[in-house]
Amino acid sequence: MRRRERHGRGLRGPLAAPNPLTGAPVPLRQRTRPADFFADCLRASVARTAQACPRALVGIDIGYEEVPGNLDSWLSSRVPLAAAVPARPGQNGQVVLFRRPLEHRANSRAELRRLVHRALVEQLSALTGIDVDELDPSGEAGDDDWD
Repeated sequence: MRRRERHGRGLRGPLAAPNPLTGAPVPLRQRTRPADFFADCLRASVARTAQACPRALVGIDIGYEEVPGNLDSWLSSRVPLAAAVPARPGQNGQVVLFRRPLEHRANSRAELRRLVHRALVEQLSALTGIDVDELDPSGEAGDDDWD
């Protein structure tokens, strides 16, 4: 019996036969979802920054959102890539990276890693007053073509 691909959703059923010796299904590698990859990039960037300048992360909460929430408060016509919110009494300072605008700007996964690190370093620098060179001694967050 032939199986049709009725609605353009791709093949149905197993792609590989079970292991003939054990009968267990063959595990197939799956590509990391974009949100998971972005979170991994952000974790790695925070770890690099913590290693280079641990004092920059004291009293700072770091996270990401899919897209900027309130674009009415932005003065520019450009979509922001990240935001830094200063600390208030009883509340830590915050650095928020916006996943979708950063992904849209990157041409590859390597470039996304670089953009995430650069956005984090620049926002931390603006928030803490620590020089970018101290936050990123390797210079990977340099100012080549950021605008």
